[in-house]
Amino acid sequence: MHSSKCLPGRLCHYARVFTFIFGAMGVSPALSEDAKPAEPAVTAANNAVLSKLPFTDRADFEDVARGFVATLPDALVRGPNGNVVWSQKDFAFLENDAPDSVNPSLWRQAQLNHSHGLFKVVDGLYQIRGFDISNMTLIEGDTGLIVVDPLLGIETASAALDLYYQHRPRRPVVAVIYTHSHADHWGGVKGVTSESDVASGKVVILAPEGFLESAVSENVIAGNAMRRRALYQFGPLLPKGERGLVDAGLGKTLSLGRTSLIPPTDIIRKTGEKRVIDGVEIVFAMAPATEAPAELYMYYPQFRVLNMAEIATHNFHNLLPFRGSEVRDGLAWSKYLNEALDAFGDKADAVIAQHHWPIFGGERVQDYLKNQRDLYKYVHDQTVRLMNQGFTAPEIAERLQLPSSLGNRWENRDYYGTVRHNAKAIYQKYLGWYDDNPANLDPLPPIEAAKKYVAYMGGADAVIRRAREDFQKGEYRFVAEIANKLVFADPANQEARNLAADAYEQLGYLAESATWRSAYLFGAYELRHGAVKVGRGPALNPETVRSIPTEMLFDLLGVQLNGPRADGKHILVNWEFTDSQSSFVLTLEHSALTYLANKHIAGADISVASTRDALNEIVLRRATIADAIQSGQIKVAGDVGKAIELFSLFDTFNPVFEIVEPKKLSD
Repeated sequence: MHSSKCLPGRLCHYARVFTFIFGAMGVSPALSEDAKPAEPAVTAANNAVLSKLPFTDRADFEDVARGFVATLPDALVRGPNGNVVWSQKDFAFLENDAPDSVNPSLWRQAQLNHSHGLFKVVDGLYQIRGFDISNMTLIEGDTGLIVVDPLLGIETASAALDLYYQHRPRRPVVAVIYTHSHADHWGGVKGVTSESDVASGKVVILAPEGFLESAVSENVIAGNAMRRRALYQFGPLLPKGERGLVDAGLGKTLSLGRTSLIPPTDIIRKTGEKRVIDGVEIVFAMAPATEAPAELYMYYPQFRVLNMAEIATHNFHNLLPFRGSEVRDGLAWSKYLNEALDAFGDKADAVIAQHHWPIFGGERVQDYLKNQRDLYKYVHDQTVRLMNQGFTAPEIAERLQLPSSLGNRWENRDYYGTVRHNAKAIYQKYLGWYDDNPANLDPLPPIEAAKKYVAYMGGADAVIRRAREDFQKGEYRFVAEIANKLVFADPANQEARNLAADAYEQLGYLAESATWRSAYLFGAYELRHGAVKVGRGPALNPETVRSIPTEMLFDLLGVQLNGPRADGKHILVNWEFTDSQSSFVLTLEHSALTYLANKHIAGADISVASTRDALNEIVLRRATIADAIQSGQIKVAGDVGKAIELFSLFDTFNPVFEIVEPKKLSD
């Protein structure tokens, strides 16, 4: 066992963080079902898919059922107040054949992800699948239990562990491993262990280098935009059904319980590191900057099982998710898969991951890893080849297709990421947003351009008439594009909104990707009904704000500063935190807020003394600086008006800003 003390440096700041992309978002009921049926062109296209892909191959259905031990009825999990935080009941419709309104390939994936329960992979190694968007892997040691990735929610993790205990010996949890920094792989940790057990050394928590910084920071600075965009990516508010949400690609959907985080007590820093935990040897390998900024995978020699975390799953993964992130490195991704194949391919009788289902048999394991490796390499290399021939991102996306040797493999299909948008991500990684055509260097913004387009085309009525003709021909992509121009030219034009919604909807029905389907269908809903009203708590998660380093908090304030309003203002602040004995100098100058740590400058406009909690309350908008000064929580020496003026310059972000129509408020 390793020490359970908090690791040195900035890592200690994260001890009580729990956040996710929906961290501050309240649970809301699903949107009303008012979707229209599939058009004949969509029905024909989806029927054609049945002859293009190997639907007679049932190996995945055999693998997903193999080793089944037991489950809970509908995988139903309730929260502390009896609220449903997870259930597969609403997906019972997947037991039928694919309807016209769902791409049959996506329907197949959704059926596979509908499987749930406790499964034995090999003796001593089990998985809980279908109890959250991710899997929990359970490894039996000499006396205890090693938990790999305790799901997204405390409630789902606790229910998963209870299910295991109902059918296996009640071994105590002795270790938790976080494979990477996304919350669906650590948020349920307090459902399987406690801070006290970790602090006492009873439980060790392992994670890859950079885990804590990535887990907290990835969605903080751009968090408001990411939370809003994630509604389109995951579609959590769409009604579940044949014309709504059927799957999320990686799993059914996101659980809606509480999240938590206990910081790691042992960090894996390089490939080849080994640990023996309760008699179980684990060989770790690093895969940073792939699916997550901090990620590892592992091999279990005594079980002859390779756990690829989220580096190899049963779909083409995202190189740039719709919600936003840094562009992921497809070339590095392929190289890590190649390393895994070389190091462990001939030593593994099964490969598992923290999403989806295992693959069994040495030859199949190697074949699977080769196909995933070559998928990422092919799309990377061919994108760059076409890029070097002068093709732009949209041209490459339209031109690039997988060879049948890759494209006909189920594990390479576009259920989450897609060839089309991953090619654009690769282009962005190398060349950025600009295609080098001067016409696209400084185009008109969307509203102004839309008005010009509509005027040039003879007005809204003429455009709608032509667009309806194209809609009947099944040309939904262009109808969506031109109807979007109509909406941006005149958002009050209900006929245009309905036309755009109809086009989005049919595109959603055609989509093989769960994320594309969700984006189209959610966009259609908001065009028909306006931006969704989401129940929310504070704009920021209070636990996150309390836990992030002060430097990151000042970075967050910096991006909230309204630059135009701050023009011409100059304010110099000494800020001392009485609880941590730390000090900062804040400078507002040239409409930018900068800071230096461990500094004090003579002649500052004001000197502020406070606890960190007092600043947190202001950042959370639960108090104003004037309130804090009046109550004595913040003490200001110098010009008090300067302090109040500074904090009047920070914007409050709209959590449900418009996406498929013009923004109602100016920037």
